[in-house]
Amino acid sequence: MQKVITLSMGNGGLENRELLKKFVFRHLGNSFLKDAEDGTVLGEIENLVFTTDSFTINPIFFKGGDIGKLSVAGACNDLAMMGSEPKFLSLSFIIEEGFSLRDFERILRSMKKELSVNGAVVVTGDTKVVPKGACDKIYINVSAIGNRLANFSQKNIKEGDKVLLSGDIARHGATIFASREGIELENEIESDCRSLWPIVKALIDEKIFVKALRDATRGGVAAVLNEWAKDENLCFEIEEAKVNISLEVKGICEILGFEPFVLANEGTFVCVVDRKDEKRTLEILKSFNENASIIGEVTKEYMGRVILKTEWKTRRFLDMPSGEILPRIC
Repeated sequence: MQKVITLSMGNGGLENRELLKKFVFRHLGNSFLKDAEDGTVLGEIENLVFTTDSFTINPIFFKGGDIGKLSVAGACNDLAMMGSEPKFLSLSFIIEEGFSLRDFERILRSMKKELSVNGAVVVTGDTKVVPKGACDKIYINVSAIGNRLANFSQKNIKEGDKVLLSGDIARHGATIFASREGIELENEIESDCRSLWPIVKALIDEKIFVKALRDATRGGVAAVLNEWAKDENLCFEIEEAKVNISLEVKGICEILGFEPFVLANEGTFVCVVDRKDEKRTLEILKSFNENASIIGEVTKEYMGRVILKTEWKTRRFLDMPSGEILPRIC
């Protein structure tokens, strides 16, 4: 077989069948895929949650992950933020003619590993090959179905609730930017790309009264908090000193003038819980990431706004991100 993907591998014929059998099915195959029909019968699922996402990240390989890991983790994380256990995924690949088969297999291995973390399986999919220049290397669309075990929703958030972060922030955005620009630091930045379902399951198993969760991807923590504040007409008061940011990320942000609160994360979520559960929640989050922290609370001081209490005892509004922050981050 050739070393690169050719147009004939997407034509539905012999070459396409070989690509699927020798690569996709070998790494991602299961009982649902074995018949290779036009669709898959899943049976009845109670409390079904459905999500979809597309991944066009540049570069496709980065410190801490790649487009394969990111696509599975990203889709499963959207389910986890709804209190849903990831179960079934569909995958659609759009691949540029000439893409390396070795790199394609590397991506499939990453996907297989991340599927096992979530306990999910691929049940259907599609592969298209487009002419050279029609796309940038490879794009992946993932749709995912989960079984909802807990009712997390921003509509549950009330005055007096506490706000937590599951880890330090802005590492994914800073990693991608540093990779694109060839910036080298004494200590290399690594993306926080990871699947969040194991953490969420631990919160559910411990019967924590979680009000809402949201993974802080595009637009970062600032986007999540502002969306909640505006949609629910509440105020989020955040203590800047309580938000953990690595020295490497701080360095990138100071050099280039970035606001770390708007940079993307791919393995960090914002969590709102009832005040009585804040300490136990923090203990659970820290068992997965020592950088987890309680960062603030929900009030009604400035309805629809986010207030950042700075380390110098001043206060400022943390606004919703606008304009072009960093394209093709996921």
